[in-house]
Amino acid sequence: MGIAGIVFSVLGGAIVLLLSAAVIHALLIPSKKADYRPNPDPERTRLYAEKLSKMVQYETVSEQGNPQVEKFLGFHRLLEELFPLLHENLEKTEIDGNLLYRWKGKSDAKPIILMSHQDVVPAEGEWEHEPYSGDIADGKVWGRGAGDIKCGVMSFMQAVEELLAQGYVPENDVYLASSCTEEWGGDGAPKLIAELKRRGVRPYMVCDEGGGIVNEPIGGVPGNFAMVGVFEKGQGRLRFTAHSEGGHASAPPKNSPIVRLAAFEQHIEKHNPFKRVICKEVRAMFKALAPYGSFPMKLLLGNVWLFGPIMKLVMPAVSPQAAAMLQTTIAFTMQSGSDAFNVLPAAASVGANLRYIPHQGMDESNALITRLAEKFGLETEIVGAEDFCPPVDIEGEGWKFITSVIEKTFPGLPQSPYIMTGGTDCRFYQEICDNCFRFAPVIYGPEQLKGMHGINENIEADCLPGAVDFYKNVIDMNR
Repeated sequence: MGIAGIVFSVLGGAIVLLLSAAVIHALLIPSKKADYRPNPDPERTRLYAEKLSKMVQYETVSEQGNPQVEKFLGFHRLLEELFPLLHENLEKTEIDGNLLYRWKGKSDAKPIILMSHQDVVPAEGEWEHEPYSGDIADGKVWGRGAGDIKCGVMSFMQAVEELLAQGYVPENDVYLASSCTEEWGGDGAPKLIAELKRRGVRPYMVCDEGGGIVNEPIGGVPGNFAMVGVFEKGQGRLRFTAHSEGGHASAPPKNSPIVRLAAFEQHIEKHNPFKRVICKEVRAMFKALAPYGSFPMKLLLGNVWLFGPIMKLVMPAVSPQAAAMLQTTIAFTMQSGSDAFNVLPAAASVGANLRYIPHQGMDESNALITRLAEKFGLETEIVGAEDFCPPVDIEGEGWKFITSVIEKTFPGLPQSPYIMTGGTDCRFYQEICDNCFRFAPVIYGPEQLKGMHGINENIEADCLPGAVDFYKNVIDMNR
Protein backbone atom coordinates (compact mmCIF):
# COMPACT_ATOMS: atom_id res chain seq x y z
CA MET A 1 0.00 0.00 0.00
CA GLY A 2 1.38 3.39 -0.99
CA ILE A 3 1.57 6.47 1.18
CA ALA A 4 -1.69 7.84 -0.27
CA GLY A 5 -3.46 4.59 0.56
CA ILE A 6 -2.15 4.66 4.09
CA VAL A 7 -3.30 8.28 4.54
CA PHE A 8 -6.79 7.51 3.21
CA SER A 9 -6.98 4.43 5.39
CA VAL A 10 -6.03 6.39 8.49
CA LEU A 11 -8.46 9.20 7.64
CA GLY A 12 -11.23 6.71 6.98
CA GLY A 13 -10.60 5.01 10.29
CA ALA A 14 -10.60 8.35 12.12
CA ILE A 15 -13.92 9.33 10.52
CA VAL A 16 -15.44 6.01 11.50
CA LEU A 17 -14.23 6.47 15.07
CA LEU A 18 -15.63 10.01 15.27
CA LEU A 19 -18.99 8.98 13.85
CA SER A 20 -19.11 5.99 16.19
CA ALA A 21 -18.39 8.25 19.16
CA ALA A 22 -21.16 10.63 18.07
CA VAL A 23 -23.66 7.78 17.62
CA ILE A 24 -22.79 6.30 21.01
CA HIS A 25 -23.15 9.70 22.65
CA ALA A 26 -26.55 10.20 20.98
CA LEU A 27 -27.69 6.77 22.13
CA LEU A 28 -26.69 7.64 25.69
CA ILE A 29 -28.79 10.83 25.72
CA PRO A 30 -31.93 9.90 27.68
CA SER A 31 -35.15 10.32 25.73
CA LYS A 32 -37.54 12.83 27.25
CA LYS A 33 -40.99 14.08 26.31
CA ALA A 34 -42.05 17.72 26.59
CA ASP A 35 -45.66 17.11 27.58
CA TYR A 36 -46.37 20.19 29.71
CA ARG A 37 -49.92 21.48 29.26
CA PRO A 38 -51.68 24.07 31.42
CA ASN A 39 -54.35 22.77 33.77
CA PRO A 40 -55.85 25.96 35.15
CA ASP A 41 -58.83 26.77 37.34
CA PRO A 42 -61.67 27.72 34.94
CA GLU A 43 -62.81 30.54 37.23
CA ARG A 44 -59.37 32.15 37.29
CA THR A 45 -59.09 31.71 33.53
CA ARG A 46 -62.40 33.50 33.02
CA LEU A 47 -61.45 36.38 35.36
CA TYR A 48 -58.06 36.95 33.76
CA ALA A 49 -59.43 36.67 30.23
CA GLU A 50 -62.05 39.31 31.02
CA LYS A 51 -59.44 41.70 32.42
CA LEU A 52 -57.17 41.20 29.43
CA SER A 53 -60.14 41.68 27.11
CA LYS A 54 -60.87 45.11 28.59
CA MET A 55 -57.20 46.09 28.18
CA VAL A 56 -57.21 44.98 24.53
CA GLN A 57 -60.40 46.97 23.87
CA TYR A 58 -58.54 50.15 24.79
CA GLU A 59 -56.49 51.01 21.68
CA THR A 60 -52.90 51.98 22.55
CA VAL A 61 -51.15 52.27 19.20
CA SER A 62 -47.96 54.31 19.52
CA GLU A 63 -46.47 56.35 16.70
CA GLN A 64 -42.99 57.76 16.38
CA GLY A 65 -43.05 61.54 16.71
CA ASN A 66 -46.63 61.53 18.05
CA PRO A 67 -46.57 60.94 21.83
CA GLN A 68 -50.37 60.94 22.43
CA VAL A 69 -49.82 61.03 26.18
CA GLU A 70 -53.51 61.62 26.89
CA LYS A 71 -54.37 58.30 25.23
CA PHE A 72 -52.08 56.43 27.60
CA LEU A 73 -53.32 58.37 30.62
CA GLY A 74 -56.76 57.08 29.71
CA PHE A 75 -55.38 53.54 29.62
CA HIS A 76 -53.90 54.13 33.08
CA ARG A 77 -57.36 54.97 34.39
CA LEU A 78 -58.55 51.60 33.11
CA LEU A 79 -55.68 49.91 34.95
CA GLU A 80 -56.78 51.68 38.16
CA GLU A 81 -60.26 50.18 37.74
CA LEU A 82 -58.94 46.68 37.05
CA PHE A 83 -56.29 46.63 39.79
CA PRO A 84 -57.54 48.85 42.65
CA LEU A 85 -55.41 47.37 45.47
CA LEU A 86 -52.25 47.82 43.45
CA HIS A 87 -53.03 51.48 42.88
CA GLU A 88 -53.94 52.02 46.52
CA ASN A 89 -50.75 50.48 47.90
CA LEU A 90 -47.93 50.98 45.42
CA GLU A 91 -46.02 54.18 44.76
CA LYS A 92 -46.83 55.20 41.19
CA THR A 93 -44.68 57.39 38.94
CA GLU A 94 -45.93 58.46 35.52
CA ILE A 95 -43.48 59.96 33.01
CA ASP A 96 -44.99 61.04 29.68
CA GLY A 97 -47.34 58.06 29.63
CA ASN A 98 -44.72 55.58 30.87
CA LEU A 99 -45.38 53.83 34.18
CA LEU A 100 -43.19 52.88 37.12
CA TYR A 101 -44.57 51.39 40.34
CA ARG A 102 -42.66 50.61 43.51
CA TRP A 103 -43.89 48.00 45.97
CA LYS A 104 -41.80 48.60 49.07
CA GLY A 105 -40.46 45.38 50.54
CA LYS A 106 -38.80 44.52 53.82
CA SER A 107 -35.46 45.26 52.15
CA ASP A 108 -34.17 47.18 49.14
CA ALA A 109 -31.08 44.96 48.79
CA LYS A 110 -32.32 42.83 45.85
CA PRO A 111 -34.95 44.81 43.95
CA ILE A 112 -36.55 43.19 40.91
CA ILE A 113 -38.32 44.74 37.92
CA LEU A 114 -41.24 43.06 36.16
CA MET A 115 -42.04 44.75 32.87
CA SER A 116 -44.10 44.66 29.69
CA HIS A 117 -45.05 47.53 27.42
CA GLN A 118 -48.47 49.17 27.05
CA ASP A 119 -48.27 50.17 23.40
CA VAL A 120 -49.19 48.10 20.36
CA VAL A 121 -48.54 48.24 16.63
CA PRO A 122 -51.30 49.31 14.20
CA ALA A 123 -53.88 46.71 13.17
CA GLU A 124 -54.26 46.35 9.42
CA GLY A 125 -55.94 43.83 7.14
CA GLU A 126 -59.06 41.71 7.58
CA TRP A 127 -59.44 40.10 11.00
CA GLU A 128 -61.65 37.20 12.12
CA HIS A 129 -62.38 39.22 15.27
CA GLU A 130 -62.12 43.00 15.16
CA PRO A 131 -58.64 44.01 16.36
CA TYR A 132 -59.89 45.98 19.38
CA SER A 133 -62.90 43.81 20.18
CA GLY A 134 -61.16 41.85 22.94
CA ASP A 135 -63.44 38.96 21.99
CA ILE A 136 -63.21 35.86 24.16
CA ALA A 137 -63.92 32.98 21.81
CA ASP A 138 -62.62 29.48 21.12
CA GLY A 139 -60.70 29.58 24.37
CA LYS A 140 -58.71 32.64 23.31
CA VAL A 141 -58.60 36.37 23.90
CA TRP A 142 -58.51 38.10 20.50
CA GLY A 143 -57.16 41.47 19.51
CA ARG A 144 -54.13 43.66 19.04
CA GLY A 145 -51.93 43.45 22.10
CA ALA A 146 -53.43 40.23 23.47
CA GLY A 147 -50.13 38.42 22.98
CA ASP A 148 -47.78 41.40 22.50
CA ILE A 149 -47.91 42.12 25.32
CA LYS A 150 -50.85 43.28 27.40
CA CYS A 151 -51.08 39.71 28.67
CA GLY A 152 -47.82 40.45 30.49
CA VAL A 153 -49.04 43.72 32.00
CA MET A 154 -52.26 42.04 33.12
CA SER A 155 -50.40 39.06 34.61
CA PHE A 156 -47.89 40.87 36.80
CA MET A 157 -50.46 43.45 37.93
CA GLN A 158 -52.89 40.67 38.81
CA ALA A 159 -50.12 38.84 40.68
CA VAL A 160 -49.50 41.92 42.83
CA GLU A 161 -53.26 42.45 43.28
CA GLU A 162 -53.72 38.92 44.65
CA LEU A 163 -50.69 39.08 46.94
CA LEU A 164 -51.89 42.39 48.37
CA ALA A 165 -55.30 40.85 49.02
CA GLN A 166 -53.51 38.24 51.16
CA GLY A 167 -51.70 40.92 53.16
CA TYR A 168 -48.38 39.82 51.68
CA VAL A 169 -45.28 41.99 52.02
CA PRO A 170 -42.35 41.13 49.70
CA GLU A 171 -38.91 40.44 51.12
CA ASN A 172 -37.37 42.84 48.60
CA ASP A 173 -38.61 45.86 46.67
CA VAL A 174 -40.63 45.08 43.56
CA TYR A 175 -40.87 47.48 40.65
CA LEU A 176 -43.39 47.25 37.82
CA ALA A 177 -42.38 49.08 34.64
CA SER A 178 -44.30 49.68 31.44
CA SER A 179 -43.27 51.99 28.62
CA CYS A 180 -45.55 53.32 25.89
CA THR A 181 -42.91 53.59 23.15
CA GLU A 182 -41.47 50.08 22.87
CA GLU A 183 -42.91 49.24 19.47
CA TRP A 184 -40.81 51.89 17.75
CA GLY A 185 -37.80 51.82 20.07
CA GLY A 186 -38.68 55.15 21.66
CA ASP A 187 -37.45 56.96 24.74
CA GLY A 188 -40.02 55.61 27.19
CA ALA A 189 -37.82 52.95 28.78
CA PRO A 190 -34.77 55.26 28.94
CA LYS A 191 -36.88 57.80 30.86
CA LEU A 192 -37.86 55.14 33.38
CA ILE A 193 -34.25 54.03 33.72
CA ALA A 194 -33.15 57.63 34.29
CA GLU A 195 -35.64 57.78 37.17
CA LEU A 196 -34.34 54.52 38.63
CA LYS A 197 -30.76 55.79 38.38
CA ARG A 198 -31.80 59.02 40.09
CA ARG A 199 -33.09 56.90 42.99
CA GLY A 200 -29.93 54.77 43.03
CA VAL A 201 -31.79 51.55 42.18
CA ARG A 202 -29.71 48.71 40.75
CA PRO A 203 -32.02 45.73 40.14
CA TYR A 204 -31.04 42.17 40.95
CA MET A 205 -33.15 40.99 38.03
CA VAL A 206 -35.29 42.37 35.21
CA CYS A 207 -37.90 40.19 33.52
CA ASP A 208 -39.35 41.44 30.22
CA GLU A 209 -40.93 39.89 27.14
CA GLY A 210 -38.90 38.26 24.37
CA GLY A 211 -38.83 34.55 24.99
CA GLY A 212 -41.80 32.58 26.23
CA ILE A 213 -43.30 29.12 26.43
CA VAL A 214 -42.82 28.17 22.81
CA ASN A 215 -44.29 25.21 20.97
CA GLU A 216 -41.67 23.30 18.94
CA PRO A 217 -38.82 25.84 19.16
CA ILE A 218 -36.85 23.86 16.53
CA GLY A 219 -38.42 21.69 13.86
CA GLY A 220 -38.29 18.06 14.96
CA VAL A 221 -38.36 18.92 18.68
CA PRO A 222 -42.07 18.80 19.64
CA GLY A 223 -43.74 20.07 22.78
CA ASN A 224 -43.76 23.22 24.89
CA PHE A 225 -40.46 24.68 26.08
CA ALA A 226 -39.59 27.66 28.26
CA MET A 227 -37.26 29.61 25.99
CA VAL A 228 -35.57 32.25 28.14
CA GLY A 229 -33.94 35.11 26.23
CA VAL A 230 -30.45 35.76 27.61
CA PHE A 231 -29.37 38.51 25.21
CA GLU A 232 -30.61 40.35 22.18
CA LYS A 233 -28.83 41.34 19.06
CA GLY A 234 -27.98 44.92 18.22
CA GLN A 235 -29.65 46.81 15.42
CA GLY A 236 -28.41 49.07 12.64
CA ARG A 237 -30.24 51.19 10.10
CA LEU A 238 -28.03 51.73 7.07
CA ARG A 239 -28.65 53.41 3.72
CA PHE A 240 -26.73 52.52 0.56
CA THR A 241 -26.79 55.05 -2.29
CA ALA A 242 -25.73 54.82 -5.92
CA HIS A 243 -25.14 58.07 -7.84
CA SER A 244 -25.15 58.89 -11.57
CA GLU A 245 -25.81 61.80 -13.91
CA GLY A 246 -29.39 60.69 -14.43
CA GLY A 247 -30.87 61.12 -17.87
CA HIS A 248 -33.65 59.86 -20.11
CA ALA A 249 -34.71 56.25 -19.90
CA SER A 250 -34.79 55.94 -23.70
CA ALA A 251 -30.99 55.59 -23.79
CA PRO A 252 -30.06 53.72 -20.63
CA PRO A 253 -26.36 53.38 -19.77
CA LYS A 254 -24.78 50.30 -18.31
CA ASN A 255 -24.46 49.96 -14.56
CA SER A 256 -27.13 52.51 -13.64
CA PRO A 257 -27.81 53.24 -9.95
CA ILE A 258 -30.67 50.78 -9.57
CA VAL A 259 -28.71 48.07 -11.38
CA ARG A 260 -25.79 48.56 -8.99
CA LEU A 261 -28.08 48.39 -5.99
CA ALA A 262 -29.73 45.25 -7.35
CA ALA A 263 -26.35 43.62 -7.95
CA PHE A 264 -25.27 44.48 -4.40
CA GLU A 265 -28.47 43.08 -2.91
CA GLN A 266 -28.26 39.93 -5.01
CA HIS A 267 -24.64 39.40 -4.02
CA ILE A 268 -25.54 39.65 -0.32
CA GLU A 269 -28.43 37.23 -0.84
CA LYS A 270 -26.22 34.61 -2.51
CA HIS A 271 -22.94 35.17 -0.68
CA ASN A 272 -23.48 35.76 3.02
CA PRO A 273 -20.63 38.06 4.16
CA PHE A 274 -21.01 37.51 7.90
CA LYS A 275 -19.34 34.87 10.07
CA ARG A 276 -21.48 32.06 11.45
CA VAL A 277 -20.61 30.92 14.95
CA ILE A 278 -22.43 28.55 17.28
CA CYS A 279 -21.97 30.52 20.48
CA LYS A 280 -22.03 29.24 24.05
CA GLU A 281 -25.71 30.11 24.53
CA VAL A 282 -26.80 28.35 21.32
CA ARG A 283 -24.75 25.30 22.25
CA ALA A 284 -26.53 25.26 25.61
CA MET A 285 -29.87 25.50 23.80
CA PHE A 286 -29.02 22.53 21.58
CA LYS A 287 -27.94 20.52 24.62
CA ALA A 288 -31.18 21.33 26.45
CA LEU A 289 -33.38 20.42 23.47
CA ALA A 290 -31.52 17.30 22.31
CA PRO A 291 -33.23 14.80 24.68
CA TYR A 292 -36.64 15.78 23.33
CA GLY A 293 -35.88 15.16 19.66
CA SER A 294 -35.83 12.08 17.46
CA PHE A 295 -32.59 10.13 17.16
CA PRO A 296 -31.37 12.15 14.13
CA MET A 297 -31.98 15.36 16.13
CA LYS A 298 -30.14 13.91 19.13
CA LEU A 299 -27.26 12.99 16.84
CA LEU A 300 -27.00 16.57 15.52
CA LEU A 301 -27.89 18.64 18.59
CA GLY A 302 -25.96 16.41 20.96
CA ASN A 303 -22.75 16.42 18.94
CA VAL A 304 -22.10 20.01 17.99
CA TRP A 305 -18.39 19.30 18.48
CA LEU A 306 -18.55 17.14 15.34
CA PHE A 307 -21.49 18.41 13.30
CA GLY A 308 -21.12 22.11 14.05
CA PRO A 309 -19.62 22.99 10.65
CA ILE A 310 -22.42 21.14 8.86
CA MET A 311 -25.08 22.74 11.04
CA LYS A 312 -23.73 26.22 10.27
CA LEU A 313 -24.26 25.46 6.59
CA VAL A 314 -27.62 23.72 6.89
CA MET A 315 -29.47 25.74 9.56
CA PRO A 316 -29.93 28.89 7.44
CA ALA A 317 -31.65 26.80 4.78
CA VAL A 318 -33.90 25.15 7.38
CA SER A 319 -35.00 28.24 9.31
CA PRO A 320 -34.35 31.99 9.03
CA GLN A 321 -34.85 32.21 12.80
CA ALA A 322 -32.17 29.59 13.38
CA ALA A 323 -29.82 31.34 10.95
CA ALA A 324 -30.28 34.63 12.81
CA MET A 325 -28.90 33.03 15.99
CA LEU A 326 -25.61 32.28 14.25
CA GLN A 327 -24.65 35.54 12.58
CA THR A 328 -25.21 39.20 11.96
CA THR A 329 -28.09 39.51 9.51
CA ILE A 330 -29.01 42.12 6.92
CA ALA A 331 -32.46 42.69 5.46
CA PHE A 332 -33.15 45.20 2.70
CA THR A 333 -36.35 47.02 3.57
CA MET A 334 -36.78 50.35 1.69
CA GLN A 335 -35.77 51.35 -1.81
CA SER A 336 -36.11 54.59 -3.74
CA GLY A 337 -35.11 55.92 -7.16
CA SER A 338 -36.70 58.04 -9.83
CA ASP A 339 -40.21 59.46 -9.50
CA ALA A 340 -41.01 58.80 -13.17
CA PHE A 341 -41.01 55.72 -15.37
CA ASN A 342 -38.97 57.42 -18.11
CA VAL A 343 -36.33 59.14 -15.96
CA LEU A 344 -33.09 57.58 -14.81
CA PRO A 345 -32.39 58.50 -11.19
CA ALA A 346 -29.44 60.71 -10.37
CA ALA A 347 -29.37 58.82 -7.11
CA ALA A 348 -31.04 55.64 -5.93
CA SER A 349 -30.86 54.16 -2.47
CA VAL A 350 -31.83 51.12 -0.47
CA GLY A 351 -32.32 50.95 3.28
CA ALA A 352 -31.24 47.93 5.29
CA ASN A 353 -31.78 46.63 8.79
CA LEU A 354 -28.79 44.88 10.36
CA ARG A 355 -28.95 42.78 13.53
CA TYR A 356 -25.54 42.49 15.18
CA ILE A 357 -24.32 39.30 16.87
CA PRO A 358 -21.71 39.40 19.70
CA HIS A 359 -18.96 37.62 17.78
CA GLN A 360 -19.21 40.22 14.99
CA GLY A 361 -20.61 43.35 16.55
CA MET A 362 -21.70 46.74 15.30
CA ASP A 363 -18.34 48.23 14.32
CA GLU A 364 -16.99 45.14 12.58
CA SER A 365 -20.26 44.39 10.76
CA ASN A 366 -20.70 47.98 9.59
CA ALA A 367 -17.11 48.18 8.37
CA LEU A 368 -17.46 44.88 6.49
CA ILE A 369 -20.66 45.85 4.70
CA THR A 370 -19.31 49.33 3.92
CA ARG A 371 -16.26 47.86 2.20
CA LEU A 372 -18.46 45.49 0.23
CA ALA A 373 -20.78 48.32 -0.85
CA GLU A 374 -17.79 50.29 -2.14
CA LYS A 375 -17.04 47.46 -4.58
CA PHE A 376 -20.43 48.10 -6.18
CA GLY A 377 -19.89 51.85 -6.29
CA LEU A 378 -22.21 52.58 -3.38
CA GLU A 379 -21.96 55.08 -0.55
CA THR A 380 -22.93 53.91 2.94
CA GLU A 381 -24.69 56.04 5.52
CA ILE A 382 -25.22 54.79 9.06
CA VAL A 383 -28.57 56.33 9.94
CA GLY A 384 -28.57 54.80 13.39
CA ALA A 385 -27.07 51.82 15.21
CA GLU A 386 -26.97 50.18 18.63
CA ASP A 387 -24.68 47.29 19.47
CA PHE A 388 -25.68 43.90 20.90
CA CYS A 389 -26.48 43.43 24.58
CA PRO A 390 -23.99 41.45 26.69
CA PRO A 391 -25.27 37.92 27.37
CA VAL A 392 -26.53 36.95 30.82
CA ASP A 393 -24.30 34.41 32.55
CA ILE A 394 -26.18 31.13 32.01
CA GLU A 395 -24.19 29.56 34.84
CA GLY A 396 -24.75 32.43 37.25
CA GLU A 397 -27.04 33.07 40.21
CA GLY A 398 -29.61 35.00 38.18
CA TRP A 399 -30.05 32.18 35.68
CA LYS A 400 -30.43 29.64 38.50
CA PHE A 401 -33.04 31.88 40.10
CA ILE A 402 -35.28 32.31 37.05
CA THR A 403 -35.04 28.65 36.08
CA SER A 404 -36.03 27.63 39.62
CA VAL A 405 -39.08 29.89 39.37
CA ILE A 406 -40.04 28.27 36.06
CA GLU A 407 -39.63 24.79 37.58
CA LYS A 408 -41.90 25.65 40.49
CA THR A 409 -44.54 27.37 38.36
CA PHE A 410 -44.65 24.97 35.43
CA PRO A 411 -43.78 21.45 36.65
CA GLY A 412 -42.39 19.32 33.86
CA LEU A 413 -41.75 22.22 31.49
CA PRO A 414 -38.28 21.96 29.88
CA GLN A 415 -36.30 25.16 29.71
CA SER A 416 -33.50 26.50 27.58
CA PRO A 417 -31.54 29.70 26.94
CA TYR A 418 -32.64 31.55 23.83
CA ILE A 419 -31.17 34.24 21.59
CA MET A 420 -33.42 37.24 20.98
CA THR A 421 -33.21 38.23 17.33
CA GLY A 422 -35.71 41.07 17.75
CA GLY A 423 -35.59 44.09 20.03
CA THR A 424 -37.21 44.87 23.38
CA ASP A 425 -37.13 47.56 26.05
CA CYS A 426 -35.06 45.17 28.13
CA ARG A 427 -31.88 46.17 26.29
CA PHE A 428 -31.98 49.60 27.91
CA TYR A 429 -31.94 48.07 31.40
CA GLN A 430 -28.57 46.35 30.78
CA GLU A 431 -27.03 49.64 31.93
CA ILE A 432 -28.23 49.07 35.49
CA CYS A 433 -28.77 45.30 35.72
CA ASP A 434 -26.66 42.20 35.01
CA ASN A 435 -29.59 39.76 34.97
CA CYS A 436 -31.92 40.96 32.22
CA PHE A 437 -34.14 38.08 31.09
CA ARG A 438 -36.57 38.04 28.17
CA PHE A 439 -39.35 35.65 29.16
CA ALA A 440 -43.10 36.09 28.92
CA PRO A 441 -44.69 33.24 30.91
CA VAL A 442 -47.45 32.52 28.36
CA ILE A 443 -47.73 29.89 25.63
CA TYR A 444 -46.94 30.94 22.07
CA GLY A 445 -47.91 28.35 19.51
CA PRO A 446 -47.59 28.85 15.74
CA GLU A 447 -50.89 30.73 15.62
CA GLN A 448 -49.87 33.17 18.35
CA LEU A 449 -46.43 33.78 16.84
CA LYS A 450 -47.97 34.44 13.44
CA GLY A 451 -50.45 36.92 14.91
CA MET A 452 -47.82 39.13 16.55
CA HIS A 453 -47.66 42.28 14.41
CA GLY A 454 -49.90 40.38 11.98
CA ILE A 455 -53.62 39.75 11.74
CA ASN A 456 -55.79 37.77 14.17
CA GLU A 457 -53.51 38.26 17.17
CA ASN A 458 -54.65 36.19 20.14
CA ILE A 459 -53.54 34.37 23.27
CA GLU A 460 -54.82 31.11 24.75
CA ALA A 461 -56.81 32.03 27.85
CA ASP A 462 -55.89 28.90 29.78
CA CYS A 463 -52.23 29.92 29.98
CA LEU A 464 -53.01 33.15 31.85
CA PRO A 465 -53.27 31.62 35.37
CA GLY A 466 -49.80 30.16 34.93
CA ALA A 467 -48.48 33.59 33.97
CA VAL A 468 -49.96 35.16 37.09
CA ASP A 469 -48.51 32.38 39.25
CA PHE A 470 -45.09 32.84 37.64
CA TYR A 471 -44.93 36.49 38.68
CA LYS A 472 -46.18 35.66 42.18
CA ASN A 473 -43.39 33.11 42.51
CA VAL A 474 -40.77 35.53 41.19
CA ILE A 475 -41.78 37.99 43.90
CA ASP A 476 -41.99 35.39 46.69
CA MET A 477 -38.79 33.47 45.82
CA ASN A 478 -36.59 36.58 45.64
CA ARG A 479 -35.16 36.35 49.14
